[in-house]
Amino acid sequence: MTKPPKKRGLDRPAFNVPNVADRGAIDGRSFTSRGLSTCLLSNVPYSQPGASNVFGIGSEHPFANYWTFEGGLSEVISVLPEKIQADILISHYFEVVDPVYPMIHRQTFYADYEHFWSLPPEEKNRADPDFVGLIFTMLALGTQFVTSTSPQQGKQTAEFYASASNQALRIFSYLSTASIRSIQAMVLITYFLINDNHASDGWAFSGILIRQAHAMGLHRDPNIVTPDASPFEKQQRRKLWQAVLLQDTFLTVLLSLPPSATHTDVSVEDLQDDGSAIAASDPTDLAYIRGSWTLANLVQETICSPRSLDLPICTTARHKSRLVADFRAVYRSFPDVFRSWDANSLTALARSADGSSKRVVRQALFLSSNYYHNLMLVHASESPEAPVNVRGALDAAHDAITSFFVLFKAFEHEARVWWVFNHRAFLEALCIGSILREAAKESGGEALLAKDPLFVRARADISE
Repeated sequence: MTKPPKKRGLDRPAFNVPNVADRGAIDGRSFTSRGLSTCLLSNVPYSQPGASNVFGIGSEHPFANYWTFEGGLSEVISVLPEKIQADILISHYFEVVDPVYPMIHRQTFYADYEHFWSLPPEEKNRADPDFVGLIFTMLALGTQFVTSTSPQQGKQTAEFYASASNQALRIFSYLSTASIRSIQAMVLITYFLINDNHASDGWAFSGILIRQAHAMGLHRDPNIVTPDASPFEKQQRRKLWQAVLLQDTFLTVLLSLPPSATHTDVSVEDLQDDGSAIAASDPTDLAYIRGSWTLANLVQETICSPRSLDLPICTTARHKSRLVADFRAVYRSFPDVFRSWDANSLTALARSADGSSKRVVRQALFLSSNYYHNLMLVHASESPEAPVNVRGALDAAHDAITSFFVLFKAFEHEARVWWVFNHRAFLEALCIGSILREAAKESGGEALLAKDPLFVRARADISE
């Protein structure tokens, strides 16, 4: 977005909200996209409405300092839990987090992980700090989703592991040095911070992550920047860049801020199942990564950039029709397993004992939530020549918020932890509420809200 908006005259309103999804009200307070950070007061999970920092939540430093000046890596390694406990948390990470962000090659990680634990103490202390940081980040995320401890105890333990991860990365000099493992750890730390009520810190940390990913050349085609690397190494670079781009894109959607992972020549078509990738053991992963990647590319260009400058997503009716068609084409590229589901069938699948089935459920819900949330924003876009598509916006918002309801029904504790999923649902409710409020102002609006099945369903979505 290099073309600035036209200057506004002095006699015109200083600001206009070009998307009904960004106009909402809670407890009589109006929210506009000039103050979209206020919308982060969603109160789920862990939000503290009294905070007053950049995004309104998470006012304390995210990494408590337990470390001495000369302790080094040995001090960090000394606080590792017993291996049996670490094994449980790492397993929990791969069960809950990895399906949603499948960027770590499980077999390779476990080989390095078991080798690390087999080392005598003096050799452990000479291990790669970036790998130690990655382990601690995975322990922290695994702890966030544990249900066997009290919420407060789990929060404190997870934050302790996150601090240890940050310290290991500091020893690695992550501000001036980058590796596949350090970037993986930083992606996960960003998600941890957001889940832990530190959206401001997560946003700032993701900025460093983007710079380091660029410095590593992850945004470039591996065939160009690492032509002599093995096919497996090239695939890992593509997967990691996809994870960086996905995080940047959908975080900027929620915050209405400019995207950063914009300049790239890495192609989604080059991501292949070569038998050594995770997709070999988890068949839906490759399709899930490709679908998320393709969607992120479309969203970044067509939604993130204009919203960051308070410009309409669609300037004309034809533009909106074409963009909706583009979104539907992306949706058609998803495999049937991610499209042909209803709330009952997916909930039943989630309750099966099969871990692979639960993995598919998590992926289907996250992909559907992302897709329909952004389709809602397209339909809700408003400009003089492209009015809001009320029915399209309500339909998309319903499908998006239904994904959250199903996640909550199938994995209630997980639904309480995933901040991005919670916040999307919150903004979807705001969009529905804005449309209902404006429809009620029209002549005969109250009767329409009471009789039209679409509006009756929309009211029910908010009530639920």
